[in-house]
Amino acid sequence: MLMRTRPGPAVEPHRHGMSQWRLIWRRFRRHKLAMAGLIITLAFYFVALFAEFLAPYGTDYLDDDYPYAPPQTIRFSGGLHVDGYKTTVDDETYEQTFTTDPSAEVPVGFFVKGDEYRLFGLIPWDRHLIGPEEPGAPMFLLGADRNGHDLLSELIHGTRVSMTIGLVGVVVAFVLGVTLGGISGYVGGRTDTAIQRVVEFFMSLPHLPLWLGLAAALPPDWGPLTRYFAITVVLAMIGWTHLAREVRGRFLALRQEEFVTAARLDGCSRGRVIFRHLLPSTSSHLIAQLSLSIPAMILAETALSFLGLGLQAPVVSWGVLLQDAQNIRVLSSAPWLMLPGLAVVTAVLALNFAGDGLRDAADPYRK
Repeated sequence: MLMRTRPGPAVEPHRHGMSQWRLIWRRFRRHKLAMAGLIITLAFYFVALFAEFLAPYGTDYLDDDYPYAPPQTIRFSGGLHVDGYKTTVDDETYEQTFTTDPSAEVPVGFFVKGDEYRLFGLIPWDRHLIGPEEPGAPMFLLGADRNGHDLLSELIHGTRVSMTIGLVGVVVAFVLGVTLGGISGYVGGRTDTAIQRVVEFFMSLPHLPLWLGLAAALPPDWGPLTRYFAITVVLAMIGWTHLAREVRGRFLALRQEEFVTAARLDGCSRGRVIFRHLLPSTSSHLIAQLSLSIPAMILAETALSFLGLGLQAPVVSWGVLLQDAQNIRVLSSAPWLMLPGLAVVTAVLALNFAGDGLRDAADPYRK
C-alpha cells in the first residue's frame, strides 16, 4: 500500500550556494519599509558628509535685517529665482514683519560662489550647490530664525552633528555590553555573580543628575562639542547594562545546546565558543539592539540640547535649533522653526524601519 506524503516547502533555486550575508541581503530587500528606511538613512549621512557644499551658507552667516523671514518659493521664469521680501511695520508696536513679494525677484543659481570652507576638512573650496547669484541677496528657502540665520543651512549643518556625535558612544556601549554579558552568561558561577553586581550598581545611577554633574565637572575651557562628546562617552560606559543583561539571558539559554557542547568537546576555547558560535546565533537580536541605540542617542541629544543641558550655540544641531521653538508666540508667527523636529522624527523612523528589517533578515528561523 502506497503512503501519500505531504510535499515539503519549495526551495528557492541557487539558495544553497549563497553566503550568509547574501542571504541576509536577499531577505532584507523584500522588506519594503526597511529598504525605504535604509535609503532615507543613507541620504541623511550623505547630507552630513557633504554639508558644507549642500548648504547655501556657512554656520557663521546671518543677515540681521531679516529676522523670522518666511520661507521663499523657487520659481522659473526666464531663469531660476525666488520671491523677495516686503517689510511691514506695525504702527503701535513697531514690530517688523516680512511677507514674500513676487515682484522683487532674487536670482538663484547652482554651484555659486559663497562662503569659503574645507570639503571633508581638507580641500579648500567656495562653491555651494545652490545660492543667490548676487552676494548678500536674501535667500531663505525654509525661512530664517530670530537672528537671521538661514534655517535650511542650519538644518544641513545640524544633520552632521546629530547623526554622528552619538556613534562613538553607541559603539562603546555595544562592545562592553556584548563582551561582559557574553562572559557572564557563558562562564556563570562567581564570574556571573560579580558582573551582575556591577551591572546592578550602574543601573541604579540616575542618568539625568549624572549628566548635570558631568557637565559641571568638565573643564570650562573645553569647547561645547568636546564637552558633549566626553559626556556621551562617559555615559556610554555606564549605559551598556541593559544590553549585557539581554546577552546574558541569551547565552544562558544557548550554552546547553548541542552545537555548543560539540564545540567544547572539539577543544574550542571559551573565547572561540563565545565569538564564533554563540554570538552569530544571537546576531538578529544584537542587530536590533544596535539599530535602536542610534536613534535613542539622537533623541537624547535632541532632548538635552532642547532643555539647554546638551550642546549649546554656536554648535549647530537639531536640538539646538529646536530651542527657538519653545515660545508659543514665536511659533504662531514662525511655524517653520519646528522643521528640525520633523528631521528628528524622519531620521528616527528611518533607522527603526531599517533596524527591524535587518533583525528579520538576520533571523535564521525566518524564510
